[in-house]
Amino acid sequence: MQKMSITIQKKQSKARIEKLDNGTISVPTFIKWAGGKTQLLNQFKSFFPRTFNKYYEPFIGSGAVFFTIKETFQPIEIILSDINEELINCYQVVQNQLEELIELLKEHRINHNKEYYYSIRNLDANVLSKVELVARFIYLNKTCFNGLYRVNSKGKFNVPIGSYKNPQIFKEENLEKANSLLQGAELLIMSFENVLNYASEGDFVYFDPPYHPLSSTSNFTSYTKNSFSETDQIRLSEVYAELDKKGCLLMLSNSCSEFTLDLYKDYNIQIVNAKRMINSNGKKRGAIPELVVLNYEPE
Repeated sequence: MQKMSITIQKKQSKARIEKLDNGTISVPTFIKWAGGKTQLLNQFKSFFPRTFNKYYEPFIGSGAVFFTIKETFQPIEIILSDINEELINCYQVVQNQLEELIELLKEHRINHNKEYYYSIRNLDANVLSKVELVARFIYLNKTCFNGLYRVNSKGKFNVPIGSYKNPQIFKEENLEKANSLLQGAELLIMSFENVLNYASEGDFVYFDPPYHPLSSTSNFTSYTKNSFSETDQIRLSEVYAELDKKGCLLMLSNSCSEFTLDLYKDYNIQIVNAKRMINSNGKKRGAIPELVVLNYEPE
């Protein structure tokens, strides 16, 4: 009976991978995020393990990889997490309070202008409900400069308004699909190290941390009031190694630098090309190599 179950699982996984290969997966991302992976999904699809048990993503970001994994593989259990409380709150509200969120976003879209942007940015978060906070989060994300999420040392969002003439802010169909795919997923505010308390042999863990900067001027790691340092990168590599010993299937993205290459030199390193638009100097934007670190050989 066990052998038959494994055979069925492999057939189902093959069918799902064929679906992914045929390009029929629509990713309902609804926020902009530095280093978002939507553009890389075609390169990633050959890296995903064909079979696994539970799925963990400790740096959820824009959710592009999660949405693809959920629709393609339908894992038996999913835990999405991040240390960024506003980001996790956002996913929780999309998961559980969608109708109320959409109504608030419609108000933001109608009222948007420069004065309105700064009045919303300067609101005291302590007087807002959770769904109001998330509507504010999405509105600012879609109208701020470059879609950059950045906070100061006090945790205050401090990005100026972007030069968008008529920002759409949200697509209702994207939020509805995201709501559907988020059903059954557990969303936790926690640091990446805590995945060690959950993941076990046969589970798939995808890490997409703030990237190690390629230069002193490309450090965009302040997505919380505490930036992601070299020490954090080293600790992440240690967590990766501990999960590897447990028998987990691991995939990690990061910048292609001597530092990161050295951290993961004992694993299967793949190179993908990403077009990054985060640089304030338009001439320095373009395709750059990034690392994908695997602890298995993709089929």
